[in-house]
Amino acid sequence: METPPSIFLRPFDLSDAEDVLKWAGDDDVTRYLRWTSVKTVEEARQHILQTAIPHPWRRSICLLKDRRSIGCVSALPRTGPRPHTGDGRCRADPGYAVSRQFWGRGIATAAVRMAVEQAFEIFPEVVRLQAVVEVENKESFGESWV
Repeated sequence: METPPSIFLRPFDLSDAEDVLKWAGDDDVTRYLRWTSVKTVEEARQHILQTAIPHPWRRSICLLKDRRSIGCVSALPRTGPRPHTGDGRCRADPGYAVSRQFWGRGIATAAVRMAVEQAFEIFPEVVRLQAVVEVENKESFGESWV
């Protein structure tokens, strides 16, 4: 595997709309997410305003060299008891999306590792992050997060 580009995580900004459209407008990128692809710059702006910014912890995955958004990573703490699992407030669910141009280069792995570290700091009640991977999403099975 080639060396992944240097990345960092930062909060989303409305100025990210054009970059977000590039990756969040790709149905292959959003196929396994809980939201549908955006189709215009305005939809990307609305997604940033209504979904990314208010999210408890969602960050833009950015290239260090130009600060361009190439995806997102999130951690969502559970809010209460779940059937048959007891109190779920000590857990959080990570998620990510990466521009197709950067698939297979270790970007998701690097971003999730950064997110895990930050999520435990931001949400002190969380003691475990657990991810659900769609069976059809075989590419994500190879990601070794931690």
